[in-house]
Amino acid sequence: MRFRNLDLNLLVALDALLTERNVSRAAEKLHITQSALSNALARLRGHFGDELLVKVGRRLELTPRAELLREPVRDILVRIEASVTAKPEFDPASSDRTFRIFVSDFSLATLVPQFLRDIAPGRYPIRFEFRPQTYEPHRTLERGEADLLIIPSDFASKDHPFEVVYSEDFVCIADIAHPRIGATLDLQAYCRERHAVMVPASNAAAYETQAMRKLGIVRDFDATTFSFVALPRLVAGTHRLATVHRRLAEQAAEHLPIRVLELPFEIPPMRQAIQWHTYRSNDPAIIWLRGAMGEAAAALG
Repeated sequence: MRFRNLDLNLLVALDALLTERNVSRAAEKLHITQSALSNALARLRGHFGDELLVKVGRRLELTPRAELLREPVRDILVRIEASVTAKPEFDPASSDRTFRIFVSDFSLATLVPQFLRDIAPGRYPIRFEFRPQTYEPHRTLERGEADLLIIPSDFASKDHPFEVVYSEDFVCIADIAHPRIGATLDLQAYCRERHAVMVPASNAAAYETQAMRKLGIVRDFDATTFSFVALPRLVAGTHRLATVHRRLAEQAAEHLPIRVLELPFEIPPMRQAIQWHTYRSNDPAIIWLRGAMGEAAAALG
């Protein structure tokens, strides 16, 4: 099919090239030969009157024109996929679809196990890929890399629909033998002690860190990690404190010698949401996935 002298099949090749910035990887992604993709690139260069990808050292870099094309081309293909390839019905018992879900390790330790238990192991042929959350999670939706995000509603994009499925509050944890921390915790003690803090790989501030900054609370920390789940193990057997999700703290207290303490200040509960691309709001498979995740969240209590 052609549109204004452009073979629309070339858009798929262009998208792969702009994403991979490598002819051999793009060809492998499209399951075609390198020579066929090189031919497609030559035709694209002729149509746009631009090199699109230029060699800089050993790498291919995008030209300014290619940078301008990257997001619109991806958006067009996501829209086509959502409109044309989505089936009118979805039966999880007969589908071989793979769902890609971007989550934090907190969700991977709490909501996701409940979800997988609910749908029963081996019951459906469908598959799930749980991937780590990114710095700009909405981009994974817009590029078609994610079917669903599990994300605090404060971090959800306003350009795509989302629904809050449960709330989570925060507590402080300390080693059960901490010499200066007893059954209760006041603000002076909280600020006096050293902390272990979760810092995302992107160096963005986590939800509880942002909330504490608004309250003017500054923690003195000597250990950081990219993982929420690791925090209790960085506290056990030490004199550190950590501020963690209540569900994670309660899980960890079953296996580690730690004490769970109420915070001496109030952090607004984190409203955990699921978010999907607006083009996929009517996709029966995404509707099923949203419903199953919602049921799992309700079962968490």
